[in-house]
Order: sequence, then structure tokens, then C-alpha cells
Amino acid sequence: MAIKVYLEDVLKERGMTSKELSALVGITEANLSILRSGKAKGVRFNTINRICYFLGCDVGDILKFDGNLEADDEE
Repeated sequence: MAIKVYLEDVLKERGMTSKELSALVGITEANLSILRSGKAKGVRFNTINRICYFLGCDVGDILKFDGNLEADDEE
């Protein structure tokens, strides 16, 4: 994946559990786990907004581009 997810690192830095964050953001722990693992194919801006708000971070703290172009899976 060309976008790397660093949500787990930010959670640890903030001393917050996934369970706490999922309750604050209003998503299931399972969906947050998919996002944390980097296996999510997409995420709503509203969800990113709430995650950043409750973690007190910027989007660039949790999502980073690795510099590579990823081919679509639908080819």
C-alpha cells in the first residue's frame, strides 16, 4: 500500500487504547482495527477528522505516503 498507517504509534504516544478511541470516534473496534492494520481500502474524511481531533494530531501523523504509485487492483 502506498499509504502507510501510523495510528498504532500515535495511540501509544497518547497512552490511549483502541477501545477508547473507537468509542470517542463512533466506529466499531473491528473497523478501527482494520484501519490500524493498514488493510482499509478507504476511510471517510469525517472519521479521519474525529480521529485527529481526539488524538490531538495532524493527518500526516497517522497517514504517510511512501512515494510509490500503487497499481489499482481492478486491472
